Amino acid sequence: MLVKAYAKINLSLDVVGKREDGYHLLKMIMQTIDLYDVLKMHKIKNGIHIDCNKKYLPCDNRNLAYKAAELFMHKYNIKDGISINIVKNIPAAAGLAGGSADAAAVLKAMRDMYVPEIHNSELIKMGLDIGADVPYCIIGGTALCEGIGEIVTPLIPFRNHILILIKPFFGVSTKEVYKNLDINKVVRHPNTKLLIDAIRRNKLSVLSKNMKNVLENVTLRKHFILREVKRELIDFGALGALMSGSGPSIFAFFDDMLKAQICYDKMKIKYKETFITRTI
Repeated sequence: MLVKAYAKINLSLDVVGKREDGYHLLKMIMQTIDLYDVLKMHKIKNGIHIDCNKKYLPCDNRNLAYKAAELFMHKYNIKDGISINIVKNIPAAAGLAGGSADAAAVLKAMRDMYVPEIHNSELIKMGLDIGADVPYCIIGGTALCEGIGEIVTPLIPFRNHILILIKPFFGVSTKEVYKNLDINKVVRHPNTKLLIDAIRRNKLSVLSKNMKNVLENVTLRKHFILREVKRELIDFGALGALMSGSGPSIFAFFDDMLKAQICYDKMKIKYKETFITRTI
């Protein structure tokens, strides 16, 4: 079985509180983009075997795809083993939910292979045990995500909008970013209602000018180069630019493919992991 695991971007990210267990309470608008890993899966006699085209990624139980397979096999008493080959295209440690997307793809594929009658709600419960972004990645599309990520409300699709995505040469730790966030010092929060209305009316310019991610308060302060990336994207004609998740990836929307292509050609020279893609 061949499956695609799609990356996500955050059109907004707000931290609205903190639970007693330390988890932050979020309110964010997520969007699937046409950048994906390819997973080739087939049954084997026993065990879980993972291999990947990126040698720096672990292929044992540190890999979220491995964890997803292990969790599914245990819950549904699957006696077969599974082999998973991952062709990784989504940058790692980038704020794009690459690992979570792989885990969600594994859960959905194993559902199709073994217990097709179970609903997405069951997969979402399992997904939350793997990572906060996995429930959204199971649903995909355009969605409002709340709680610690487990409350996923689909929105009107915001598809087919052009964007440039840049992953700088370094990664960031999501755990460290949240650890260093002081909610009390966040002055500007996303206007989630306004953004949802812009999505409903398909107003790219309104959305682009009002995107907000409160985690930029941490990551952009530590990595000044990200401010420069945002500035360059705007200079090339982007309608708006934002960091995705905890970073360091920066994306920017364009309303003209020629402008986007010129921007891509120039930025690709400076940043190896530069992509031109669309919302889907």
